[in-house]
Amino acid sequence: MTRRTAPFRLSQGGRLIDRAQPRRFRFDGRGMDGFAGDTLASALLANGQLLMGRSFKYHRPRGPVASGVEEPNALLGLGEGARFEPNQRATTTPLVDGMVAVSQNAWGSLNRDWGVINDRLWRYFPAGFYYKTFIHPRAAWKRVFEPVIRRAAGLGRAPKLPDADHYEQAYAFAEVVVVGGGIAGLAAAREAARTGGRVILLEQQPHWGGRSPVDHPDGTDLIEALLAELRALPNVTLRRNTMATGLYDHGYLLAREHLADHEPHANIPRQRLWRIRAGRVVNAAGALERPLAFAGNDVPGVMLASAVRDYIADYGVAPGRRIAVVTNNDDAYRTALAALDAGLEVPVVIDARPAVDGPLPRLLRDRGVRIAEGKGIAAVQGKHGVEGLTLCAHQGAGEPLETIACDVIAMSGGWSPVVHLWSHCGGKLQWHEDQALFAPDPDRPPVGANGQPNVLSAGAAAGDLRVAGLSDAGPEAPILPVWVMPENATPKARFKMWLDYQNDVKVSDVQLAALEGYASVEHAKRYTTLGMATDQGKISNINGLAILSSTLDQPIAATGTTTFRPPYTPLTLGTIAGEARGEVFQPLRRTPIHDWHEFHGAHWEPVGLWRRAYCYPRTGEGHRDAVNREILAVRAGVGTLDASTLGKILVKGPDAGRFLDMIYTGMMSSLPVGKCRYGLMCSENGFLVDDGVAVRLSEDTWLCHTTTGGADRIHGYMEDWLQCEWWDWKVYTANITEQFAQVAVAGPKARMVLEKLGGMDLSAEALPFMSFAEGHLAGVPARIYRISFSGELSFEIAVPANRGLEIWEKLHEAGAEFGITPYGTEAMHVMRAEKGFIMIGDETDGTVIPQDLGMNWAISTKKPDYIGKRAQERRFMADPDRWRLVGLESLDGRVLPDGALAVAEGVNANGQRNTQGRVTSTYWSPTLKAPIAMGLVRHGPERMGEVLEFPVQKDTFRARIVDPVFHDKEGAAANV
Repeated sequence: MTRRTAPFRLSQGGRLIDRAQPRRFRFDGRGMDGFAGDTLASALLANGQLLMGRSFKYHRPRGPVASGVEEPNALLGLGEGARFEPNQRATTTPLVDGMVAVSQNAWGSLNRDWGVINDRLWRYFPAGFYYKTFIHPRAAWKRVFEPVIRRAAGLGRAPKLPDADHYEQAYAFAEVVVVGGGIAGLAAAREAARTGGRVILLEQQPHWGGRSPVDHPDGTDLIEALLAELRALPNVTLRRNTMATGLYDHGYLLAREHLADHEPHANIPRQRLWRIRAGRVVNAAGALERPLAFAGNDVPGVMLASAVRDYIADYGVAPGRRIAVVTNNDDAYRTALAALDAGLEVPVVIDARPAVDGPLPRLLRDRGVRIAEGKGIAAVQGKHGVEGLTLCAHQGAGEPLETIACDVIAMSGGWSPVVHLWSHCGGKLQWHEDQALFAPDPDRPPVGANGQPNVLSAGAAAGDLRVAGLSDAGPEAPILPVWVMPENATPKARFKMWLDYQNDVKVSDVQLAALEGYASVEHAKRYTTLGMATDQGKISNINGLAILSSTLDQPIAATGTTTFRPPYTPLTLGTIAGEARGEVFQPLRRTPIHDWHEFHGAHWEPVGLWRRAYCYPRTGEGHRDAVNREILAVRAGVGTLDASTLGKILVKGPDAGRFLDMIYTGMMSSLPVGKCRYGLMCSENGFLVDDGVAVRLSEDTWLCHTTTGGADRIHGYMEDWLQCEWWDWKVYTANITEQFAQVAVAGPKARMVLEKLGGMDLSAEALPFMSFAEGHLAGVPARIYRISFSGELSFEIAVPANRGLEIWEKLHEAGAEFGITPYGTEAMHVMRAEKGFIMIGDETDGTVIPQDLGMNWAISTKKPDYIGKRAQERRFMADPDRWRLVGLESLDGRVLPDGALAVAEGVNANGQRNTQGRVTSTYWSPTLKAPIAMGLVRHGPERMGEVLEFPVQKDTFRARIVDPVFHDKEGAAANV
C-alpha cells in the first residue's frame, strides 16, 4: 500500500480552523495532529491518511469522496469503552482534543492488532526464520490472519457497554421553520420574520452561509448583514449544528442538535432531539453534488469536486498535490481555480462537453491549464490511492488516448437538490431535463390539515446567488447529462464503475437488474441494494435511476425516484430515547392514590406501565394471608379497590354507535343513555383481545372501559380502523384514562358507606345494576357506575384525578365503622375467579375466541358484522374439538399449577404425551376454603365430573371438571 508522506496541510487558508489551537488525536493507534475547527476527515487528510474505510461487500479500499453528510465511505469507530460508537462520518465529526478513532475494516484491524499477528506468526513458524521473507503455505496464512481480518469489514460492530453519555429532548413551536442556513435560508427566514410570527432557522453546520463562503467569498458581507438583521429580531431563533432529520404530517419536524459530540468532559447532554410543530416549513437545504461513473471511480483519491475545494478553502488541506478535474458542468472549474490559488497543480480539466466556453473556463485557460474538451476517463491507475488516469474520448469509441499522472481526481456530475423533507410528507418531484435533476413540483406540494401547502421550497426569489449579486462574470454553459463515462464504455469497463460506494453497487448491477425484469426503481433498489447503505443513496440514487432508465429505454421522469424516508441522516438510539433509559426507560405511571397505598404498606405489582397494589400486608402477615383477609372482608363487609388504571376511551360523534357495533361483538348502538353494557373486542383474526364495560353518556357519546394494559393498545386499534378503513365516519376518540381516578367500593355494606357520604340517591331503585348516575358525592363531582367484578354489591366511583385521593380518604373515614378494607389486585383476581369471570391475559392467550369461553351471549345475532366475525366462522374456529372453558376442582386439596397441561391418551410425533387442556387461572379460595381453578379443555362443558391429570415434573395433579362458577351462581350478592 502506497504511504502518503508529503505534508498535506497548506500553509495558508482554512477559514474554519484556528491554527493557534492545536488538537492531538489518535487514529488506529497512531498519534496525529489537527486544529480546532477541523473535522476528523480533514485532519486525517492533513496527516496524509487517505484510506479511511472498506466497502461493505467486497472490502475495497475507500477514501472520503465528500465533505459532508452525504459521505458514504469514511465511517469510523469513535471513542473507547462506554463511549465507543461505530459508523460515525469523519466528514461531519468535529475534531476534539484527545479523540480516539479506529478504522472499521480488515486492514485497520491488522494495524491495530499487529502485535497479535506477530505473536501468532512466531507460534506457527520456527524461531530464527524472518517471517516477512518466509514463504508460508496458504493454510498457515489463513490460520494467522483470518481471525483478525474477520473482525470487521465495512461497518463497525455495535457497542457492548452502556452508553456513558446522556441526551435530552425539547419541544418548540413556530409559524415558520426554515431548514438550511445558506443565503436562501437566511433570506427566507428574514421574509418570514417580517410577518411577525415565530421563526426558527436550522443549520446543520456550525457556520452560516452554506457553500457561499467557499464558492463566492465576496458574499460574506451579505451573510453577515442577514445574520445581524435576524439576530436583532425577537421572534427569530437561530440554531446551528442542528440537522432536520424528518418531516411528518401536520408540520411535525424532528431535528437533532449537536451539543457536545465526543467531548466526554463537557458535562452537558451530548445531543438534543427537537420536536417542533410548525405552521409551515421552508426547505432551503441546498443541493448535493453527484459523482461520475467511470472505471475505477472508487479508488481513494477520487473525490467530489466540491469536497476538494471545501478541504482547501475551509480547512487548509490539500487532498493531493496534483489534482485532475473531470466534469460535465461549469461548477467544477471553481475547484481547479481553488487548487491553483492554493499552489497546487492542475494538470488537466476533463470536460465531457464537446465545446466549452464561458468565464470560468477562460480563467483557467488564461492560467495555462489544459482543458480536454469532449473527453472522459477510461481508467484510474492505483489501488489504494490515485496514481494517474487514462484519458479517452467521451463519445465515440472511447479508446485510451494518454495517461496523465495525478494523485486526486475531482469529479462533478452535476447537482441534485436536497428534496428529502419535501418528499417525507407527500410532496411530489418533477424532472428538469435541461438541468438533469429532480426538483420539488410547486404544483404538488405537501398539504396540511387545512388544505394549504405546509412545506415550501426556497427558490430563486429567496436567495439566488445571481439575485444577491454573487454570480460569476457571465452565464454558465448548460450541463451535459453524463451517466456513464465514456458514453460507449465496454461491459468490462462498466463492471468497474461504482454507484453506491458503501454497498459496492456497480453500473453493471443496475443494468443487470433491468435485464432480469426489475423495471420498477423500487424493485431495482432492492435487487441491487442501491441506496440502502447508511448514506441512503444521497449521491448515488440519481445516477442509478438514470442508468436504469437508459437500460429500459425510457425517460428518467417515467422511472421516477425511490421513496425518501426519514431520518435524513442516521440518529443515535440514545438521541431517540433521550432520557428514557434505565429506570425511566418507560414512564412509571402512578395513580392519584399511589402515595396513600405506599404509606399503608402496599406490596406493588407491575401492570403495564402502572404500579398497582397487589395486597396490603400487615405486620407479621404474609402476602397470601393478606389476600385472604382482604377477600373475606369484602365478602362479609366492604372494601375499596383503586381502579384508576382501567382504560377509559371516549368515543363521540354521529357515527359513534355504528363504530362501536363494529368494535364490540355485542350491540352497543342500542344501549340506552345512562346504561352500561359489558362487551368483548376481537382482532380481525377473530381472537379475543380485550373486554370491559361501555357506558352511554349521551346520544352521541360513549365511554369505553378497557383493561389496564389495554388502554393505549385499544385506543390505537380504534384509530387504526378509523383512519385506514372507515376514514369517512364521523367519530372522535380520546384516551382519557388519566383524567379520572376510579374507586371500586364492593361488599354487602358498600351502599351504607356511600349513603353516609351523602349527596346522591344510590338505592337499588334509583341506581339499578348496570346503570350509572352523576352528581356530587361528599361534595366531590362524581360519576357512579353500578357494576361488579367481585360478584358483590359494587359501585365504581369516577372523580376528577385531582380529587381522587380526597374521595378515597373520605370513603375510608365514612367506612371506618363498617370495617372498610382496601384490597389489591390479587384479591380482585381471586374473587372474579370465584364468580367464573374471565380475565384477559389469563383465560386468553391470543388464540382464544369468545365461543371458547362460553360467551356466545356477548355476541349479537342482530347485527350483520363486527371485527372478527368472518374469522370466527372459519372451519377451524367452529371446530367442535376446540378447548372450552370449565372449572377445575382439585381432588387432593392442592392448588393446581398455573398453566399446567392436562394429558390425554397416546403420544404425538415427537414422543410427547398428547394434551387435552390447560389451567388458565388457579387460586386458593378463602371463601370456599378450597382451591379453585379454571381451564380450557377439549369438549369441556360436555364432560362434567370427569377427572383430568396434570403431570408437573415428577408429580401429578388430579382435578375434576366442574362448573366455572364457584360462588353465588345466581348472582344474588350483587343485587342486594
